[in-house]
Amino acid sequence: MLIATTPAQGHVVSMLEVACELARRGHEVRWYTGRAFQRQVEQAGAHFEPMHPEVDFGGSSREEAYPDHAGLTGLANFKTGVRDIFYRTAPRQMDDLLAILERFPADCVLADDMCYGACFASERSGIPLAWLANSVYILGSRDTAPLGRGLGPSASPLGRIRNALLRFVADQVAMRDLRREADRVRASVNLPRLNTSAMENIARPPALYLLGTVPSFEFPRSDLLRGTHFVGPLLGLPPEDFDPPAWWDDLHGGRPVVLITQGTTANDVEGLLVPAVRALAEQDVLFVVTTGTDLDVDRLRPLPDNVRLERFIPYHHLLPHVDVMVTNGGYNGVNAALAQGVPLVVVPGSEEKPDVAARVEWAGAGVVLERPVSRADLRDAVATVLSDGGHRRRARALAREHQACDAPRRAADLIESMADSQGQIPTGGGITR
Repeated sequence: MLIATTPAQGHVVSMLEVACELARRGHEVRWYTGRAFQRQVEQAGAHFEPMHPEVDFGGSSREEAYPDHAGLTGLANFKTGVRDIFYRTAPRQMDDLLAILERFPADCVLADDMCYGACFASERSGIPLAWLANSVYILGSRDTAPLGRGLGPSASPLGRIRNALLRFVADQVAMRDLRREADRVRASVNLPRLNTSAMENIARPPALYLLGTVPSFEFPRSDLLRGTHFVGPLLGLPPEDFDPPAWWDDLHGGRPVVLITQGTTANDVEGLLVPAVRALAEQDVLFVVTTGTDLDVDRLRPLPDNVRLERFIPYHHLLPHVDVMVTNGGYNGVNAALAQGVPLVVVPGSEEKPDVAARVEWAGAGVVLERPVSRADLRDAVATVLSDGGHRRRARALAREHQACDAPRRAADLIESMADSQGQIPTGGGITR
């Protein structure tokens, strides 16, 4: 088994439990990713295969890895990120993976759904490919708008007209340059042009598409890709050791606990962290802030008395104590919260985060705010989620659905089935209503 992941925490963490389960079953697992994740790979029982330094940005924030991305916002930010982080790294990734396959003839390749070098290697070699999603379902549908717009689903006649028009505009106008870049990258590695929509013309769809969530959190579609399966939450392995911070007992002080997180790579302090800290400074809550990276926390100071600031606290330990999570819409964090029944306030950032937020709102598990966000709006949104039992009931219903899953076992079963049948796997158990 050969695993390949983009060298970013969100793309690695959801793969850890699956790799661990495959190794436990006796499979030889090799994992190609960035050097920053070697320890996690080996902890999961896999053999680490290093990514070429040219495309290994692991352990860095986006602005550290790509300084020219600093200051980009909106669609330009989205397209530049996709182009540089995912498209232009794919040829080098493909070369690395084909070299590994020459000395390690794997039965199949398992990759995150934006590690396009793995898609190219599978297409060139004929080895079956499985995707393990690191975010929402990324393929187009007549029942949903294109990614990036943060719109809910609509399968009505008018809704499908809306969706088709938005796809046309995306293909012919907004995403035309990204379509051309995908064609150029494929041609550079002697792969044929794909006559499909923008964001889908970079790679052929996989034989198996595993979604690390539950059906009630994903938009319904009548045209879900064959081979799509909802396996449940994949939230990473618990830390080997956990030394709680000195203030840990404050979590049991009787005040509601509000967690704010920007994930592991975002570092827009002013966009969410500063207004949130100021908004809740006078509220009767315990406010836990996790920054994810070594960002400029001095801009948060002076810290109010009710704030506890940490770079990182494992969700496995923290979320059972949390009443509301405030987030920029990172997929793994949102699903970790919902798996614990924690409702959300989402202030979506870049990439696909508006689409994650749209699913939170559609599922009824939280409140979504647009940027730029005011302190008053944040304060009111947190108060609403704390006082309105509807959001908590929906979050707890999703938690029960999450807890009914054995995601690593189900994922491993499906991957083994694909490998044994050389790419022919059962039709997905997804949502098609």
